Amino acid sequence: MLINLSEALCTASFEAERDAAIDMDVYEDGIHSFPILEKEPVHLKIRNAGSGKASLEGSSKVKLKAFCDRCLKDVELSIPLTFERDVASPDTRDPFEDDMAFMEDFDLNVDVLISNEILLNMPDKILCKPDCKGLCKKCGKDLNMGDCGCDDFVPDPRMAAIKEIFDANKEV
Repeated sequence: MLINLSEALCTASFEAERDAAIDMDVYEDGIHSFPILEKEPVHLKIRNAGSGKASLEGSSKVKLKAFCDRCLKDVELSIPLTFERDVASPDTRDPFEDDMAFMEDFDLNVDVLISNEILLNMPDKILCKPDCKGLCKKCGKDLNMGDCGCDDFVPDPRMAAIKEIFDANKEV
């Protein structure tokens, strides 16, 4: 959804509140695609911040379908979004700044803005539960369901040379 900000950028005492719908149904971060299960409209407070400038304050909430980073189970991830951004008109905007990719001339692209905010607020690790045990490295069984019985001993590679010495001197 595009919102025209020309009045906010040009009128000195401009203040307004608007609700904008989020049109995207899938969030893509460049590696993964996350279906959007629920989305609240973006509530925006728009104010003039000087000649050719405006400030935006916004809030929304989205719920994404993701997967656990350890056991790969589906997880519903709720992400609250609150943000403050300053925007500039095309004639006062620095062409080398990439932080206003959500502006198209005098229009605010809400979907690009929300996509950027989801990226900034996405957790580093997505877990189905805080103590998720993950998958067995050998057989792939979900360790949250119980132990698989695989030998999980991993020898220290730094000790390999010493092990070879002991193995060479071992009597058969």
